[in-house]
Amino acid sequence: MTELLWARMTAPELRAAAAADTLVILPVASLEQHGPHLATGTDTFLGEAVAGRTAEKLHAAGHKVVVLPVVWHGLAEHHMAFGGTVTLDQPTFLAVLRGIARSVFRHGFQRLMLLNAHGGNTEAIGVAVAEIGNEWPDRKVAGGTYWLVAPEAFAGILEDQPGVMHACEAETSMMMHVTTGTVRMERMAQAHGPHSTRAPGQPRALYFRRSFSDMTPTGVVGDARRASEAKGAACLEALGVQLADILGDAALWAEPDPSRRFSA
Repeated sequence: MTELLWARMTAPELRAAAAADTLVILPVASLEQHGPHLATGTDTFLGEAVAGRTAEKLHAAGHKVVVLPVVWHGLAEHHMAFGGTVTLDQPTFLAVLRGIARSVFRHGFQRLMLLNAHGGNTEAIGVAVAEIGNEWPDRKVAGGTYWLVAPEAFAGILEDQPGVMHACEAETSMMMHVTTGTVRMERMAQAHGPHSTRAPGQPRALYFRRSFSDMTPTGVVGDARRASEAKGAACLEALGVQLADILGDAALWAEPDPSRRFSA
């Protein structure tokens, strides 16, 4: 069986993978509160699971791929009021991602995907892609939050929400599927909250900094009470398929058409 996890491979195996134009996936997550019923490692567990399933689908389709260990520390200041949360500041977070990318590219890999699993990292992932891309203009770097890159994966599975919120039907269902003992079923009656983190009248594109404690008394956005292991299995499978289709598309990684480049 082909090994897909960087941390389980030897240095010679990774040198060979780099020479074979293998795609590197870096899961990026967080360690933070997830309401009264989910473990603080939810984003880390799910980031690993989504990256792993995506890699399995890519490999099955004949693509070369390897998955780095998850970056478990992210930008979670907005969750600090609830306790149980570890956060970095933005310069440190970006420095960590740049350092990992430098290591990957110095070893000869040509392509890197920052696969994010925490909403609070979303904008910073975009900044990281730009900064890494500027530093390594001859390499390919992409990044995105899994439920925003493949929102259609949840269609027809979830009942009370269109996609991932926070400690919600989606995350709780997937945690039921990929972990054991991390969902406190006895607390499920309290595992619900508003279905949006925006204030009334706040457009989606208007940023406004608020603590999660000001948005939801439970730390939950959405409703976990309809969660099930079966939904979690279906969501993870659909995410793996959709993300593999996207990342396996050669056009995504192709060199730009020289005829379309600006010339003075």
